[in-house]
Amino acid sequence: MSTFSSEYLQEAVDIIKKLDPAPIERMAALLDELRAREGRLFILGVGGGAGHASHAVNDFRKIANIETYSPCDNVSELTARANDEGLDTIYSAWLVGSRLKSTDMVMVFSVGGGDLDRNISSSLVRAVEYAAKVGAVITGIVGRDGGYTAKVATACVVVPVVNPDNITPHTESFQALVWHLLVSHPKVKMMTNKWESQKP
Repeated sequence: MSTFSSEYLQEAVDIIKKLDPAPIERMAALLDELRAREGRLFILGVGGGAGHASHAVNDFRKIANIETYSPCDNVSELTARANDEGLDTIYSAWLVGSRLKSTDMVMVFSVGGGDLDRNISSSLVRAVEYAAKVGAVITGIVGRDGGYTAKVATACVVVPVVNPDNITPHTESFQALVWHLLVSHPKVKMMTNKWESQKP
């Protein structure tokens, strides 16, 4: 008997079958190059993507040995910028203060990738615009059509839509899957995880 759970899980299976590994491999290569040139990784997201960013910072620092940051980890600065300067520039101004350089990378976690015309995730669009201006590498894990991020990124994973009613939960689920794939990738991984290092 079909249930919501079985249908949702089947949708996840369908996404995996349709997910293109090529941009993931490209991102792994770019992360390897980033570490080799001692560049920094800045992870940006709003909503669920903001929570993912904090988790991913831990993984890229600890497992991949890449210097990684997220503005979401300093709520005082983030809210001060939102209050004093407005939401549109909270991330771009933070990147300016972080002295973003062409040797660095920005990684975006977003369902739609940002869309100024519809005023959706404009803070991400402004940050990506600034990253492009300074020549930083731009990557992302996004959903739907990928929005602005997918248009300008060097490498971007677009999570396929298999059910228009579940775009957000599937995209955010697969953001976690893809970044865990990346920190486990032989080109990126530098440290064995705790449980994998334990004897049975």
